[in-house]
Amino acid sequence: MPTVLSAVEKHLIRLAACTLCPHMHRPSVVGRPVLSGILLVGQAPGDKEPKLGRPFAWTAGRTLFKWFQEALGWSEEETRDRIYFAAVCRCFPGKKKTGGDRVPDHDEIQNCSRWLLKEFALLQPRLVLPVGKWAIAQFLPPAPLNELIGRSFRINYGGVTTDCIPLPHPSGASPWHRMEPGRGLLSQAMRRIADHPAVEAL
Repeated sequence: MPTVLSAVEKHLIRLAACTLCPHMHRPSVVGRPVLSGILLVGQAPGDKEPKLGRPFAWTAGRTLFKWFQEALGWSEEETRDRIYFAAVCRCFPGKKKTGGDRVPDHDEIQNCSRWLLKEFALLQPRLVLPVGKWAIAQFLPPAPLNELIGRSFRINYGGVTTDCIPLPHPSGASPWHRMEPGRGLLSQAMRRIADHPAVEAL
């Protein structure tokens, strides 16, 4: 296992130095070098995460970690130590002229996918948790959240076959997870995560 940990640490050093996308705002935001069978895939960091140096460091993170606290009894620190945090894009995309964060373009998502593929190869996750619509879209065909949240899917990504339990984005801008049927489906998803063998193996 130490050799795998060393490989993950080296991977994160290379990722943090990535300069492939000229319109992205560096630095890259990376999580802890956790050897975990659970891989959480966010969308992209906001403007606070690069300054604070960790994924889900602001208001959406507080909501996300509250979900894990309520469902599994894990604090934020315990969650970060037990789950490997990845993302579709690792750099802040910047703001749109009309306000709000810019959505990364196809080339930027493709550029960053090399890091996610490497993480799948290194960690061989038993459970993947995509958070938010366009993180979910990297693993599952397009469908309304009502048809995705609360369910478990068997997927293959980069040659790794694994379970996928999608989660809604914990952004305060979206009321979906705070009202029905979203609230009930989120609870169902978190119960599935709590009961998954990958959690029991931690």
